[in-house]
Parts: sequence; C-alpha cells; structure tokens
Amino acid sequence: MTVVASGAVAPPLFHRILVANRGEVAVRVARACDALGITPVFAVSEADRDAPYTRGRETVVLGPARAAQSYLDPQRVVQAAVQSRCTALHPGWGFLSENPLFSALCAAHGVTFIGPPPRVTTLMGAKNSAKRAMKAAGLAVIPGSDGPLPSLEAARRVAAEVGFPVLFKAERGGGGRGMRVARSAAEVDAAFGEAQAEARAAFGGDEVYLEKLIEGGRHVEIQIFADRHGNVVHLGERDCTIQRSHQKLVEESPSPAISPALREATLRAAAEAARQIGYVGAGTMEMLLDLGGPEPVLRFMEMNCRLQVEHTVSEVRSGLDLVIAQIEVAAGQRLRWTQADVRLDGHAIECRINAEDPAQGFRPAPGRITRWRAPASADGAVRVDTHVEEGYVVPPHYDSLLCKVITRGATRDEACDRMAAALRELVCEGVPTTVPLHLAILASPDFRAGRYDTRTIPGWT
Repeated sequence: MTVVASGAVAPPLFHRILVANRGEVAVRVARACDALGITPVFAVSEADRDAPYTRGRETVVLGPARAAQSYLDPQRVVQAAVQSRCTALHPGWGFLSENPLFSALCAAHGVTFIGPPPRVTTLMGAKNSAKRAMKAAGLAVIPGSDGPLPSLEAARRVAAEVGFPVLFKAERGGGGRGMRVARSAAEVDAAFGEAQAEARAAFGGDEVYLEKLIEGGRHVEIQIFADRHGNVVHLGERDCTIQRSHQKLVEESPSPAISPALREATLRAAAEAARQIGYVGAGTMEMLLDLGGPEPVLRFMEMNCRLQVEHTVSEVRSGLDLVIAQIEVAAGQRLRWTQADVRLDGHAIECRINAEDPAQGFRPAPGRITRWRAPASADGAVRVDTHVEEGYVVPPHYDSLLCKVITRGATRDEACDRMAAALRELVCEGVPTTVPLHLAILASPDFRAGRYDTRTIPGWT
C-alpha cells in the first residue's frame, strides 16, 4: 500500500493489466507496468503473436491479423482480459482507446478501463457537444454550425453565414476522414455530399457539421491530466503543425508560434475546462492557432480522450511518466504532482519514423528489417521508443510506425541539431523509412525560422 501526503492509505494498484494494443504502444505500457511491479499481459493478433516484444511475456491471441477481428473487436478483447485474470486494461492510443461502449463493456465485466469514464468520452467524442462544453468553460472555438447539418439547404445557409472557405467534417470522424472543403457556394453541394458519404462508410453515420476553414494556422495541443479527486494539471503545449494527410510528422514543445501570454492564458483555461467536465486521466485538447484577426487566438477543435503518440515530448520536458500516472489514477490514487510541481524545462522534439517511401508518395513498405541500430545517448538527450529489432517483419495490416525519436535541448536549435544527428545515426535496412523526409525538414531554413503552417511541409515538395 502507498501512504499519501494526507496520511490516508492510497488504493492498491492492479496485479495484472491487459495491454490491448500492439507495437511501440504495447512496449511503452509494459515498461510502465514493470516499473510498478505489475504483470502486463499482451493481447495480440495472429500477425503479432511472435513479435519481439512478446518474448518471455504472457500473451493472449485475440484472432486473425485483420484488426476488425482482433484489436478492434470489443468482445474478444474483454474476454481476453477476463480469461487472463487481468483486473485492468490499458487500451494504449488508437484502436478502442476512445470508444465509450468499450469502456462500459469493460466495467460490466469487472475490468477497470485505464482511461476516462464513458460519460466524458461520449461528451467529447461528439464534436459539437465537445465544442459547446469547451465554449461554456471559456475556451475560444472555431465558428460554424451549432450541430450536425440536417439538410443540404441548411448546409448552404450556414456556409453563407459563416463565410467561405468552409470545411465539412464528420461528427464521428477522425484521422482526416469525412472532411471536405468548399471555397465557394458552387462547391457546397458536392462537398457536403462527399463528406456525408465518406462519414457513412468510415464511421457508420452520415452526420456532418460545418466549420470556418482557418488557413495558414498552426496546430497546437495541450496535455492535461486529472484524477478522481478533483486535481487537474496541464503539462504545457505541443506544436504538431507539420502533418501529411492529417497525420502528424513532427511534434515539439514549447510551440515556437505562440506568445507567453497566450500560452499561459490558454493552458489555465484548458485545465479549468477539464475540471468543469469532470475529466479523469490523460487527455489532449487539440487547438488551432488562428492568425486571421487583430490578435492570435487559440481555438478549440476537439479533445482526444487518451494519451497521444507524442506524449513523450511532454514527458521529456517535465520528467514525468504519464503512463504510470494513468495506471495510478485508474486505480483511484491521487496525482503525485500538483500544478506547482510541474517544471517544463528546455525544448523537446519528436520525429515519427515509419516504414514508408516518401519518394513514392509515402507508399507503405512492409517487409523484413535486415539491419537495425537505434541512436544512443549517454546523457539522456536522445530517447527512442520502439518495438523493432533486427529481423523484425513489418506487417502490412497496421500502422507502419517503426520508432519515435525524441530529443531535448536547452534551446530549440539544440534539440533540432541533436535530432538531426540522431536520425543520421539510425540504421534501418530492408525497408525504406521516412528518415530522409525528417532530415529535409530539420535542414529547412523555414522550419528553423518557424515559417510554416498546416498547409506546408518545410523542406519537402
């Protein structure tokens, strides 16, 4: 048992946790479990049953390689937890991590879901209810429709009121799917219909809403953390502006694009907004820096009710382990730290290295890695999170992430220089990677000067 500062005895942690994810995510969660003396049990598909990270570990095979029959099947995942005597389940990021029905199913079978409660995930999962809640809590939001558009006529009317260009977005969307732009009244009909069709195919519902398209902005996100006892903190912001097809390529903290005053005001407001909705666990508020008015404004877009892939950037700056904190909070314990305890030092940057060929339109490149060497760091200035080793076969069924490289420095330039050196040291043979893309970005004068926005990839045409 753990005795907290007040003298009360903290609730005990779990003995066994099902890791309901794969690859780098699974390795990261297992590392936190090991640090806490908890046994991780890997839930894997047939394609991952011999993955290097499962060696010497307990595993449960969920089903075939196809994600819908394994990692995305709620019944199979919960059954795996029950059968393997796991009293808690960590969903990682992606797959079922933001599905309120899945977290409710876990609870119904006596399995603690390590994440926010279903009511919060439901509230924030519907984009418009999330916007209304955040606006009520004092955050600026992007102008647009009050909810899903009931008809084409409504789409035409609201688009004219908001002003072009506008963006149609799937209410249940994510990952850039179910989104279409209309730059004039003549484009509304086609954009609305196409967004509906893609939303129906991808998410099972054709509800579409409208937002003003803010061009030339920056994508900034705020990491928050809350426990069940009313304690809420923020861990600064990350700049995730550089993306391809709405998939992030480079993340860094702090953002080089916002002023100290705007940063402080928005971070405070984000933490208070999380408190008002009764948030629990790790979460990320996605914001868009609007530079179109007299003063820059950070506008709320959506909330991801989970840890992000890029949470490592915040860990490097703060020195805190956010996965350990997730597990402790899910067990009913208080956060170990208050806002006054959080110290964000220096600059951190992360590059996601994928098995893709940038020269061939980022074509996925599954296959066997014949040679692998990750960059090393004697002073801890370089961190590599990966599940890969020499001989590993990158399967064609899932995201092709090989590793995340994170560097820190006293300044942004120092962190960038260390990143470039680390990527030149990384060896991966057998499959192409996105390392050339990242090196081009890091060498770009526009990137070093901060002259880019959501429409551009500096150093890459």
